[in-house]
Amino acid sequence: MPDPADDAWLARSRVALARARLAPHAETVGRVEHVADGIAMVSGLPDVRLNELLRFEGDRLGFALTLDADTIGAVLLDDSDAIAAGSRVAGTGQVVEVPVGPGLLGRVVDPLGRPLDRDEAVISVAQMPVERPAPAIIDRDLVAQPVATGILLIDALFAIGRGQRELIIGDRASGKTSIALDTIVNQKDSDMICVYVAVGQRATAVQRVIDAVRQHGAPERCVFVVASAAASPGLQWIAPFAGFTIAEYFRDRGQHALIVIDDLTKHAATHRELALLTREPPGREAYPGDIFYLHARLLERAAKLSNELGGGSLTALPVAETDAGNLSAYIPTNLISITDGQIVLDSGLFAANQRPAVDVGLSAILFT
Repeated sequence: MPDPADDAWLARSRVALARARLAPHAETVGRVEHVADGIAMVSGLPDVRLNELLRFEGDRLGFALTLDADTIGAVLLDDSDAIAAGSRVAGTGQVVEVPVGPGLLGRVVDPLGRPLDRDEAVISVAQMPVERPAPAIIDRDLVAQPVATGILLIDALFAIGRGQRELIIGDRASGKTSIALDTIVNQKDSDMICVYVAVGQRATAVQRVIDAVRQHGAPERCVFVVASAAASPGLQWIAPFAGFTIAEYFRDRGQHALIVIDDLTKHAATHRELALLTREPPGREAYPGDIFYLHARLLERAAKLSNELGGGSLTALPVAETDAGNLSAYIPTNLISITDGQIVLDSGLFAANQRPAVDVGLSAILFT
């Protein structure tokens, strides 16, 4: 027992007492009413805001996707096995954020910035919300510098500018990912930072992309954000937004970034799944009414900033899959109208060994 007359002991006691929280602390705790298929219906949290991060028992995470009068539709970001009806849940007062900074370069992470490649934690300089507003019109500059894809046909006929959004669209196994991968590899001698976002892809396919970049490209200037087919629907839903936030960190500091989202068709299917599970009214092809706004607000974040804001750029190459070459389906028409142009791949040309199988008549690019 320390001597109460000891001056050092008294000083330490005063410091500990000053740091102690003696005032009562109140925390609002809600209750899980129902949980299934990656969705938890929560009650008792009247002050939770849209997209707020929620913490469930077992330190599991989720976020508020829908807000009703008495319940919240929460999307789970972790395994839901430890969450059951009646378990407690609390709001955090924060929206979903992702770590950003040079420490992510060369790393493979999930949409929350948790490492998937090794046990070392990601060294970040800040946390930024995955949902961020697109640059205002006055903050943008004209697109004047091209992105060299390394594919002569595309660079000659459909040159992509830094800050543009070019859709890569075609049937399954028609070479969409190969074009995006070739573009990333071709940046090894440029000043561009590349962010590859895998949404709902097979783990083996994602690993092939990572291995190819490590073997032929410059992995030290790439970030891989992976939400594979085995990941929760919540992680797949926020993956493109997290990838854009990571890329925007470099753009906002005057650098040039390229983001590939592979692919937005699976992201749209995930959004439809979550909307139906949270009882949102379905629309065309059972997609909710906000599916166009979802992808529009995402892709509008690609931009060439003015010199007053550093002159950085963020170029987006979203990938979309068609069914039997049907470009008039709901999601393809949405994405074509949102982006600045499209590179259309033809499975017939691919089968005839024309690589890349670009349909020159249907492909286009707008100059802005």
